[in-house]
Amino acid sequence: MRTALAASFVALAAAVVIAQEPTIRVTTRIVPLPTMVTDGQGRLVPDLEQEDFTILDNGKPQEIVLFENTVQPFTVVVMLDFSLSMALELDLLKEAAEDFLLRMLPDDKGQVGAFSDRIQFSGSFTNNRDRLIASIRDLDYGNSTKLWDAIDASISLLEPVEGRRVVLVFTDGDDTASRVGLTAVKERAQRSDVMVYAIGLRSHMAGRPMSAPDSGLKKIAEATGGGYFEMNKAEDLGPTFTRVAQELHSLYTISFSPQKLDGKEHKLQVKTKLADQKVRTRASYIATAADR
Repeated sequence: MRTALAASFVALAAAVVIAQEPTIRVTTRIVPLPTMVTDGQGRLVPDLEQEDFTILDNGKPQEIVLFENTVQPFTVVVMLDFSLSMALELDLLKEAAEDFLLRMLPDDKGQVGAFSDRIQFSGSFTNNRDRLIASIRDLDYGNSTKLWDAIDASISLLEPVEGRRVVLVFTDGDDTASRVGLTAVKERAQRSDVMVYAIGLRSHMAGRPMSAPDSGLKKIAEATGGGYFEMNKAEDLGPTFTRVAQELHSLYTISFSPQKLDGKEHKLQVKTKLADQKVRTRASYIATAADR
């Protein structure tokens, strides 16, 4: 069992939005449900057992056929907004990204990148944390914000990779220059089973009122099963990036076998025994025996 987190995340000046994972198309008789559980104070709950969970398929209880509470490795693209609006906060952003990379485990792999009026990547996936941290320092900043293009390009890198795949994206503003839109990127992430974790910082550019991050960040996180975090202070970036690493190492894997493969969309719900616990999991699946 994992060691319980010592400190409450409530102390952060960040709003954590509980998301649901996307609709998936099932082509076998096993439906896997990566599942996150938090308590009433927003702290991760790491030590539940199979009997603590109930799966509902269209409201009907299902037998759990597989339960795993072990750390699963992931491959991640850490994609950072290096546009002009972040010029005064880049040092804090780089330090926060380093906090995340330092918490990667030996079997995790990653790549770092930046977006502005162009998109940059560090080159290849690696589990060498020192190399990843050094790569952050080689990224350049620019003017505009190609947010959706950056996520789309990150998905392209992840698609050939096996296992759990994640885009961790940070921005402080709206997309201003992408060729692809939110809807297309969201649907591609769902098809590719890529989780998007999004971190947004309210912008503090001199002479302008504080502006919220792109509202699409929350939407794509909810659609793909990732988390969305929003904050007012750059000083909270470090704890927030650390929180994402903790979440990615704290997912339960719960699976069931559908009673009927009828080709229809089925709504999913996972519950625990305690009413104050919040559960994030896939919202639905399509119960078909063959691709369409």
